Amino acid sequence: MPRELGMPAHEELLSLSAVEMRRRVGTKEISPVELLEASIARIEALNPAVNAVCATDYARARREAKVAETAALKGEALGALHGLPAAIKDLHDAEGLLTTHGSPLYRGNVAARDCAMVANVRRAGAVVFAKTNVPEFGAGANTRNPVWGATGNPFDPHLNASGSSGGSAAALACDMIPVCTGSDTGGSLRTPAAYCGVVGMRPSPGVVPMEFRPLGWTPISVLGPMGRSVADARQLFAAQIGMNDGEPLAFPMSPERIAVGRPCDLGGLRVAWTEDFGQCPVSREIRAVMRGRIGAMRHLFRACDEVVFDFGEADRCFDVIRAMNFVTRYAAAYAKDPSSLGPNVRANYEMGARMTMAEVAWAHAEQTRVFRRFQAHFRNYDLVLAPTAAVTPFPWTQLYLAELEGKPLRNYYHWLAPTYFITLVTNPAISIPCGVDHMGLPFGIQAVGRFRGDAELLDAAEAMETAFAAIPELRRPRPDTRKLAAAPTSALKSIVTHPPILS
Repeated sequence: MPRELGMPAHEELLSLSAVEMRRRVGTKEISPVELLEASIARIEALNPAVNAVCATDYARARREAKVAETAALKGEALGALHGLPAAIKDLHDAEGLLTTHGSPLYRGNVAARDCAMVANVRRAGAVVFAKTNVPEFGAGANTRNPVWGATGNPFDPHLNASGSSGGSAAALACDMIPVCTGSDTGGSLRTPAAYCGVVGMRPSPGVVPMEFRPLGWTPISVLGPMGRSVADARQLFAAQIGMNDGEPLAFPMSPERIAVGRPCDLGGLRVAWTEDFGQCPVSREIRAVMRGRIGAMRHLFRACDEVVFDFGEADRCFDVIRAMNFVTRYAAAYAKDPSSLGPNVRANYEMGARMTMAEVAWAHAEQTRVFRRFQAHFRNYDLVLAPTAAVTPFPWTQLYLAELEGKPLRNYYHWLAPTYFITLVTNPAISIPCGVDHMGLPFGIQAVGRFRGDAELLDAAEAMETAFAAIPELRRPRPDTRKLAAAPTSALKSIVTHPPILS
């Protein structure tokens, strides 16, 4: 495919947005083959420093990229992601690729077929060629496991990239891959995005099919998009969504409405904000950063009010509902050999196994009460803003945060309360970069939209992102990839006990 005058050099292709890449593929300015080779070269240069990408299949991808190039040259109808290199979170089946879930139990598991979401992404024309790292079975917000090792933060590989979509977030931040998928139960799309300086959106449950979810009627787990910008995330999201008869919570949403945003006048929006939703553990430093960010952005909105929220017994409620999922999924493995499961998974299973029917009934009723009280706030406001993460990134060698401000936390995921509180109410939420925190590391702000208001939330987030770019204090930070490329091979894989063979 011929280059246009002024075309970026091969090594710079991946600095383009995914939206711009797709446009240039369609106009024959760049080739899917070039994009794939640029991704492979970038992975080889930077992945040793952060360990974000795990299984790969370059041979198949090269064949598919060539087919995509031929289709573009012939002027065929092209999908929304045509020719873009894509990576799938290692919890989700992508046919022909290792899908290990970060567990030794699945060390050699090559997926026989795509899950529905991955099939949608392929139909949109993406070249799926890699998997991104996760905590074991996605449990916890530190992306490390005994199969692939740990993923480091692109801003400092000694620190946590969060999780469970930490591999996707780090790969995006390093411009290794333009399209990366994720999922979210307690904040697994949002917290990694905040820690790595990218965008992560938790959609409304059911919009992206999750036909493999054992408790299909329980809405706490969703699949969703990540991107280096809101526009990139919505481009992927539009490809992921679709009705599916294996998804009990499915409801129709227009991909066209998601893909093409509508102008949003921030000056007409009424915004509520909070440091902690009334009870989440949040560090003093992050509270101060949040107040400073609100001070720097409040002039953008019609109103920007600090609001008191009542989340009742949200922590206990989330404990019960989360544990139900673990009991359903891991009962057989636990009965066979508890030691085959990592400490986070065992802790959740054992918590659930001790619970009674009365506790389960209470949790569902409490979730309903919390939901109704939260929705009442949207009678007066259009958005709710909060810090995405409670603390600055901490070392990946620390499995989880055990205490905050000198007080012990309830369990290994309690420090994720600012995101899992929103999981309980099921509203769509997005984390967008908002400058750096007191340690000079990325700070993410979580914007929560109205119930099932995914499109409107994306419109507002895109307008906020544009406004933030003009305010130095709020602008998206970028990692020093030259420093990463020059860094010696890290110890991120040091916790691997029996490394699998890469495809």
